[in-house]
Amino acid sequence: MQELLHLITTEPPAGVDEMKRFKYPNIACELLTCDVGVINDKLGNEETMLETLYSFLEQPSPLNPLLASFFSKTIGNLITRKTEQVISFLRGKEGFLSLVLKHIDTSAMMDLLLRLISCVEPAPLRQETLNWLNEEKLAQRLIELIHPERDEERQSNASQTLCDIIRLSRDQANQLQEISEPDPLLAALESQECVGQLLQNMFSGERTESCIVNGIQVLLTLLEIRRVDGVMDAQGFERSYAVNSSILLAIQPQLIHFHQLLLEPPKRSPMLTTLGVLEEPLGNTRLHVARLVASLLYTSSASHAVVAQELCRLNTMDLLLDLFFKYTWNNFLHLQVELCVAAILRPCAHEMRLQPGLGSQEKSSLHQDALQEQALSEPQTPEPTVTPENSAHNTLVTHLFQHCQLVQRILGAWEENDKIQLEGGMRRGYMGHLTRIANTVVHNMEKGPVHTQISRLIAELPEECRGCWETFVDQTLSETNRKNTIDLVGARNLRHSSEDDMESPFPKELTLQQAFSDYQIQQMTANFVDQFGFNDEEFTDHDDSIGATFDRIAEININIDAGQDSANTAVFEASFFFY
Repeated sequence: MQELLHLITTEPPAGVDEMKRFKYPNIACELLTCDVGVINDKLGNEETMLETLYSFLEQPSPLNPLLASFFSKTIGNLITRKTEQVISFLRGKEGFLSLVLKHIDTSAMMDLLLRLISCVEPAPLRQETLNWLNEEKLAQRLIELIHPERDEERQSNASQTLCDIIRLSRDQANQLQEISEPDPLLAALESQECVGQLLQNMFSGERTESCIVNGIQVLLTLLEIRRVDGVMDAQGFERSYAVNSSILLAIQPQLIHFHQLLLEPPKRSPMLTTLGVLEEPLGNTRLHVARLVASLLYTSSASHAVVAQELCRLNTMDLLLDLFFKYTWNNFLHLQVELCVAAILRPCAHEMRLQPGLGSQEKSSLHQDALQEQALSEPQTPEPTVTPENSAHNTLVTHLFQHCQLVQRILGAWEENDKIQLEGGMRRGYMGHLTRIANTVVHNMEKGPVHTQISRLIAELPEECRGCWETFVDQTLSETNRKNTIDLVGARNLRHSSEDDMESPFPKELTLQQAFSDYQIQQMTANFVDQFGFNDEEFTDHDDSIGATFDRIAEININIDAGQDSANTAVFEASFFFY
């Protein structure tokens, strides 16, 4: 056993052929994790074995990624099978988490942390483990790794680990309804202090794309609303995790920094594309900021007034629309801007004012990576109903039509595209998304919680602009929608399935002959399978020659005589008697 552990924790000699170098460590790992009770007992009950395994973490960085995966798989199996012993051993090791985080640039360490969070049973022991990890400041220490001064690999793995912890914790909270105590790690990550620390790291010192993108990934995960299929709450609705308002309270003061990133992103070199050189690429930073704004609008739509008011004050939507039309071919950006507009024009049916500690209960359905429509449920504490006429959402809708001039932008971009196409140019890359934005305006003007407000804002447009919009909706947009509607099956094309045989290019006799030939092949295949191979008692017998197995193929009797009037043939022909 010690030799097996030595193989998976010690670097093999460098002079060995690379194809064979990790052969024995791989075999050793498979043996140690084959889930044999005797092996698990030996590893889990003897501290010397655990010490040998633990010594791998004490090696200097960087760890060999393959050996790290062997180590993670082995100790992960022990966490599942010998939970109490392994957890007790790890808790007794001072500096265990420090060593794991030291090697977090190796992805296997991420797996180890997630196993500690998700694979510990029973529930009381799991709660003890979570409390221990929280006392060791796991969440805060992972956030510290998302910093401009850290290397990109370490930042990326820390961000991914935080995202996985959030999703796992929320899933378990939804599925394990008997848990009385809250998840301490999730509570820490959703706290205003932790979110504030993450944002402070992102905007401290030099603003690097890696730090900002990885930080936004964590924020997007915190803002996710995920339904649990088949799990109902007390009222009979599908349960969903409520976004904690403290997250929004922490983000709101930093919105000005995100807005500034849209104006001045980290420098990028010109990019060669199929349409030429792009001197100033949009960049991953600005795309992620757009995703964050869309997520904020969905999770806080018509409820968290501070976010809506700050976005209006900063004029962020106007800037996003500028980028929408500037980057003609970036459909990733076009989708996010479309989501932002849809979130503003489709407010929830029930709204509430923001109070510290309250969450928004929402339902979501995804389109591509982000398309979602959410409806807020009533808060648990009594709140006065806020109508669209006097809510903060009213400000967003008015801002979109009056300050951002959404209707004028749609009409102008459409006219410009038509002009370019008449001159033989290419259709603009945003036209599909622009069509859907226009349809969203029309749909929500006809019905929806803010249809009265939208109709009023359209009516307040200059007379010439309003006339152009009405003509555009009645003619241009309707014609575009008609062209985009594809009838998969028309009524005149419906026909009975038996008509397919009438159009067969082969005579009826040949069709029957081919069908019978296929039937014979089926019988031959079944006969072949029955005769080839071993009986149960022969399976372990060893033939003297390797060729003996292949010699048996010649002995297979494929007895199919098409000329005999067998019972099967008669049945087959009878089936076509009334063809």
